[in-house]
Amino acid sequence: MNLTSPFSIAIVVITALAFLGLPIGLAMLSGSILYLFLAGLDMGTVAEQFLNGMYSNYVILAVPLFVLAAEIMNSGSMTERLLRFCNVLVGRFRGGLAQVNIVQSIIFAGMSGSAIADAAGSGRMMQNMMTREGRYTPSYAAALTAVTAVVGPIIPPSIPLVIYALVSDASIGYLFLAGVVPGLLMSFMQMGQVAWTARRNNFPVEEAVPLREIPRITWRAFPALMMPVILLGCIYSGITTPTEAAALAAFYALVISVVFYRSLTAREAYSALLISTKTSASIGMLIAGSLVFNYVVTVENIPNSLRVILTAWELTPIQFLILVNVILLLLGCVLEGTAILLIIVPVFIPTAQGLGIDMVHFGVVVVVNIMLGLVTPPYGLLLFIMTNISGAPIKDIIRDCLPFLFWMVVCLGLITFIPEIVLWLPRMAGYAG
Repeated sequence: MNLTSPFSIAIVVITALAFLGLPIGLAMLSGSILYLFLAGLDMGTVAEQFLNGMYSNYVILAVPLFVLAAEIMNSGSMTERLLRFCNVLVGRFRGGLAQVNIVQSIIFAGMSGSAIADAAGSGRMMQNMMTREGRYTPSYAAALTAVTAVVGPIIPPSIPLVIYALVSDASIGYLFLAGVVPGLLMSFMQMGQVAWTARRNNFPVEEAVPLREIPRITWRAFPALMMPVILLGCIYSGITTPTEAAALAAFYALVISVVFYRSLTAREAYSALLISTKTSASIGMLIAGSLVFNYVVTVENIPNSLRVILTAWELTPIQFLILVNVILLLLGCVLEGTAILLIIVPVFIPTAQGLGIDMVHFGVVVVVNIMLGLVTPPYGLLLFIMTNISGAPIKDIIRDCLPFLFWMVVCLGLITFIPEIVLWLPRMAGYAG
């Protein structure tokens, strides 16, 4: 590559601006505008790509709606009621509160679609519960909360899978179904690790919930438990599109919090709207920047050039997936997940299609990689979030994360080498891929 070419200069500018602290979306816009100027192309292309991309992709609307649903859920008492229900299921075992942390992540995964929302919402409550009276060390509780939150965007609904559908044209419905088994498999591996550590370290056993209390706790949590059932039922029955289901999820969370639980105040509702607006604006700016930058990448013919290079290497589909795994795991240590989905993944898609790799399978492999990046040292975002929440040193959190990270990489290997783990459920629903 010519280091003085417009594309090389644009990449240098984007990298420099990002390291200086400019949001990556704005950095991509700046670099792309500079490229168009240096290449002598029409500067109006920036607005054209931005408007066409944003207005022609109805699926983008699902992102802010899922974010809003998660914020409303965390603002009301829904989180507390669900945690009590999880305690009924697994709290009586040794290390039961740690197991509760995993089970609540599975349940919340069917509601928010965001790892960060899970960690900052229910994860904050679990941190307080686990460290109360010295039951668990702050670093272990923080590490467990971080790795369990990773499951959120794998089990549907999933904001990263929505964004992947945007760049790949894969079916959101089948992508959602494809994430169920890998997400549960990862959770079961985490539960096995907790059970082994609990016996070795003699973790405390929580007081068993009296049998007479179980129906009352279950009934109080029932409206919240129905949220993922209604959400996914509407999608797969054809009643709503995924975007309409996201709107339904936000509305349902609001009705449950206000009408049934009567726990959402006007101030909390305003705060939830404000936080979700800021988060959605940040994601929207990132998508806008990627749309323009992807046009630059297309003009430079980068995807086809990469496909030619990889074809010359004569990689098999499995070898290609291993290469993608390695690249994404490394990038996940230093880049934000949405940026990887919008910038890096589209470059790999033509090659994956040329090798006959199923786009639904590829999407789940990509998203699992990106989620692992959230807890991979040294720059995993969830590690820093849990450091702020727990006050524990990040080196201690990383140490306690490593056993879980090992099993999560094992899970990634299984879904990479055995596509049926991912595709079994979609095919049961009629997927022909």
